[in-house]
Amino acid sequence: MNYRTIIHLIGSVLVIISAFMLTAVVVSFAYDQPDLKAMALSVCITLASGLVMFFSTFKHKRESMRHRDVFASVTICWLTISLFGSLPYLLSGTFGSFTNAYFEAMAGFTTTGATVVRDIESMPLGVLFWRHMTQWIGGMGIILFALAVLPFLGSGGFQLFKAEVPEITVDRLRPRIIDTAKMLWFIYAFLTFSAFVLYLFGGMSVYDALCHAFTTLATGGFSTKNASIGHFNSVYIESVVTIFMFLGGVNYSLYFYAFRGKKGGFLKSSEFRFYLGVTLTATALITWSEFGETYGSIGEALRYASFQAVSITTTTGYVTTDYEGWRHFSQIMLVTLMFFGGMIGSTSGGMKQVRVLLMLKQGYRELYQLIHPHAVTTVKLDNKPYTKEILGSIWGFLFIFLIMNVLGTLALTAMGLDYVTATSTVIAAMNNIGPALGEAGPTNNYFGLPDAAKWVLAFLMLVGRLEVYTVIILFIPRFWQK
Repeated sequence: MNYRTIIHLIGSVLVIISAFMLTAVVVSFAYDQPDLKAMALSVCITLASGLVMFFSTFKHKRESMRHRDVFASVTICWLTISLFGSLPYLLSGTFGSFTNAYFEAMAGFTTTGATVVRDIESMPLGVLFWRHMTQWIGGMGIILFALAVLPFLGSGGFQLFKAEVPEITVDRLRPRIIDTAKMLWFIYAFLTFSAFVLYLFGGMSVYDALCHAFTTLATGGFSTKNASIGHFNSVYIESVVTIFMFLGGVNYSLYFYAFRGKKGGFLKSSEFRFYLGVTLTATALITWSEFGETYGSIGEALRYASFQAVSITTTTGYVTTDYEGWRHFSQIMLVTLMFFGGMIGSTSGGMKQVRVLLMLKQGYRELYQLIHPHAVTTVKLDNKPYTKEILGSIWGFLFIFLIMNVLGTLALTAMGLDYVTATSTVIAAMNNIGPALGEAGPTNNYFGLPDAAKWVLAFLMLVGRLEVYTVIILFIPRFWQK
């Protein structure tokens, strides 16, 4: 294991994190907030730590990274940025304990949206801004940002990119990983700015508009209001949020090609059509279920059903209503959508739509082979055949993904949590959603959970964000053997 190169990468990332954190210091100063000293001290500690790591290993910066180094460095990077990202929460005294502070930081960077904050609106604005910034950083990925601004990472950049964002077919976008990283972050920033402007038109303050733009495109779901988007009680704002949540769940390679002038890629994508179909179908079913039962008009039912269906499908986690008061059918629909997630290559969590689509095609293929045992068939998507090895890797991913859900649920029930709370919080953590059911429902949060449960859920957030393999492989004994 090339520990010096890993430390050098972590140091580089911490310097970048300190620069992002500095924006929260500016916000705290501009609004004359009591958290100014805490934010400034957090920046100093993060920057100093990053510089020490960076310069103490500077001569090793161009050493090659092997596969083991890549997996270890990405996982350790995310654990480290969550540690330093929790400093503003600890030093400002906002969260009270290290467990709560680290949980909130991990939820932010992994864009999970789970929170232990009981009164969001009483938080100092600098710390609150940093809380939203963590989701924006984590949405596209801090390693990806490092690749965009640090050219010396280019030698091992492709492997680092694939370890942090394993679903994007980088080689299909641009030959140089640095150019790809820059373009993806540019698109991400452009969409964020567009959402920010539209929120301003809807009557949000500059502060609220910027914070919500960060967490909408990151499909993270943190809000500056206790009642989330429901606080604004605006059809316009809910419509804009719904649109941009949906856009956040789209594969960024489609935006990449669109920005390069290749039109029509969206509708040609089987995964996009499937993603759109799942979202529309879920919206229609929940609208039908709640019309006449919870809401008196079809328009009102459609308003809340569409918002919540998109929010859960894209794993954003915003809420406009207490869906625990909905019919059980609608609640089960939402739990099912948690697993689907957005498109592969998006900022969303979940298993991803393309995996579900390919498994449906594989299931149909197996049934077809039973009817025609001598037929030679292949699973195709967008006229591209998928080999047994690729389909096998997807089945492996799904198996480990579900096993982690089961093990997490068993762990939480062993700590005394009821079945509904344990099951839904594990699903919400693994799929990077946030609000669950039971004690962590849309009108509650994770504050009342035991500390041990919070650590389990924080780990599951990281596993879900890094697509399972990048983290779990570190627990294989052969990984550490020479």
